[in-house]
Amino acid sequence: MVLDDNDTKRYIISSWLRRAGHTVVEAADGAEGLALLAGSPDGELPELAVVDVKLPDMSGFEVCEQIKADPRTASLPVIHISAHAIEVSDRTQGLHRGADAYLTDPIAPDELLATVTAALRYARARRRAERLAARVAALNSSTLAVYGAKDGCSFAEAAATGAATLMQSPAVAVALSPDNSTLHIAAAARNTEQGAAPAGVVAPVKVFRSEPRLLDLLAGRVLGDGTGTATVLLSAAEWRGTVCRADGAEADVFAGEVALILARTKKGRPPVALAVDGEALARVDDRDLLSQLAQACALALEALRSRSEEHALVLTLQRTFLPDRLPEVAGVDLAVRYEPAADDSEIGGDFYEVIETPAGLLLAIGDVAGHSLKAAMIMGEVRHALRAYAIEGHDPRTLLDRLDALLTRLRPAITVTVCLVLVEPGARRIQVANAGHIPPLLRCPDGSTRYLTEHGPLLGLNVRHPPATAHDVPEGATLLMLTDGLIEVPGVDLGDSLAALQATLADAPGEIGDLCDLLLERYGREKTDDIALLAARLNGTPDTATAA
Repeated sequence: MVLDDNDTKRYIISSWLRRAGHTVVEAADGAEGLALLAGSPDGELPELAVVDVKLPDMSGFEVCEQIKADPRTASLPVIHISAHAIEVSDRTQGLHRGADAYLTDPIAPDELLATVTAALRYARARRRAERLAARVAALNSSTLAVYGAKDGCSFAEAAATGAATLMQSPAVAVALSPDNSTLHIAAAARNTEQGAAPAGVVAPVKVFRSEPRLLDLLAGRVLGDGTGTATVLLSAAEWRGTVCRADGAEADVFAGEVALILARTKKGRPPVALAVDGEALARVDDRDLLSQLAQACALALEALRSRSEEHALVLTLQRTFLPDRLPEVAGVDLAVRYEPAADDSEIGGDFYEVIETPAGLLLAIGDVAGHSLKAAMIMGEVRHALRAYAIEGHDPRTLLDRLDALLTRLRPAITVTVCLVLVEPGARRIQVANAGHIPPLLRCPDGSTRYLTEHGPLLGLNVRHPPATAHDVPEGATLLMLTDGLIEVPGVDLGDSLAALQATLADAPGEIGDLCDLLLERYGREKTDDIALLAARLNGTPDTATAA
């Protein structure tokens, strides 16, 4: 931009610049020049301003200050020229007030062009460095997003959003879910809404599913069986024919050539594919940044896959510690439910047990403190020890004392909560011994409910437990035993949760299997702790019912 109120001088300077290969826009006063800058789109702003110091409406110094004060034009180089303000004090003032260079008449064409070239060289290097720094920051943010994904769908969405933001282009991400069963494709189209920020090219991301063999097809064209990253350019027709079939029309977000990059970290593992506009890879920096993002996506998905495999393995191990079947006892109907914590949580030590003993049917539910493989292993030890002691015919209080002695000797510093309920023959009387666990909840046939709140200390404290408490129960009563994962919610008083559960049980279905399903549906979603439920319908035997 050449800003000068002298038509002849403005023409001469503009002619010198045009002959040197520059595109020039002209303005005759300060207001016109500032308006020209304000009306230029971000991608079409002049790269440099040549400003006369003496203007009819304001000084060139003031124009320069306003240019530098606007964030859109703060980095725009300004070269002052003057035939009148030629003293050292004038030049000093101009430089102090924001100018990048100061020339005085008479000006030689070579001097002006050399000054313009030097100013542009510095400004372009600065813009390139700032752009690269911003894109590296975007790469870091995108990497954090893909590493924070919880499943295949959220991973594909994060990868597509990251590629679109980083490359300022529509983008598509193709990735196989961590369990290798579902192919997720996420498409981020260019945001065409008015007023969208330049960096906001990402419209709402669409995630859909396709055939897993599509990823094999893409890998065959680009990466083969190798590791690392590889890039290929596809025509729009090739892209549509490969990806945008009837089940993938949402991936048709590119107008022209498509840059497809695939990354794989380990041989034999499914790769990750990213696609952007071919024009987005015009510079070496662009290729390097997209390659780094693809590699980060492959590493993040591999970590997610490893976590998923490890979690599945641990859950399988945990389930081997639980009973594989329930005994069938006359007069008692049983139902159990066991739900592991959310997929991204560690396993816990929740357990249940049902054992036929000489004294009756023993119901047990408990929880080992902590969430880890160690907690699950200790849970298995406690459960097996409980079975061994129970079949010897010990009463509930003795069972708790023996388990406590076992823990304090073999697993010091570990605490366990356990609630034992012995259903005596005939199922009309129960004995409750509770070592610090959630109290069992009893519902009578008339719909009334109450917690059996008698309890003693946790296991593992080396403290003797009180005798079990006996309760008579009417025929058809329902007994519910649970672990705290069902009702415990951070920030919510446990007493309120227990009261809500009691109200739910009062109005719950009579069939105990349906009751358990209702409780899991209402209270068990997205919990970070394992959930164990044990429900018993105490119907009594025909002999005891007649005697009653």
